[in-house]
Amino acid sequence: MMRRYHPLLVRLATATVLASSVAACNGVGEEFQRGYVVDEQAISQVKKGMSAEQVLQTLGTPSTVSTVGNRNWYYISQKSRRSLQFMGEQVVDQRVTAVYFDKGLRVERVALYGLQDGRVFDFISRTTPAGGEEASFIGQIFRGASSFNPFGT
Repeated sequence: MMRRYHPLLVRLATATVLASSVAACNGVGEEFQRGYVVDEQAISQVKKGMSAEQVLQTLGTPSTVSTVGNRNWYYISQKSRRSLQFMGEQVVDQRVTAVYFDKGLRVERVALYGLQDGRVFDFISRTTPAGGEEASFIGQIFRGASSFNPFGT
């Protein structure tokens, strides 16, 4: 003998399954953090005159260093979000912490670059970088944020 379910129960069960699967897809989505996680307290501990060894102990190994003399260290952080499981990721925030050293490998200054109003901005000195090789390099990182992935994933 075959058991018959009440049509209202079948509809409610179907609606529940559909609603839960749609809720799973339309939730907050996924957020991904890659590279150096910006710790503003650690960055504030890096002071002018510190040695490169002290910077390594405070911030850890940089994401990349300048090719000439290893005098600039860059810690690159990228946050991206994907709203649906099978959709591509979109970069929502990217920061570059730059530590500039003098010839004796002592800290000259520290900068924390990000985008503000569509322009590269140093959140420590509250300025936009002036032109030149350094500004060009930092600008390339941010211009390529959607396709540039320094972490290879």
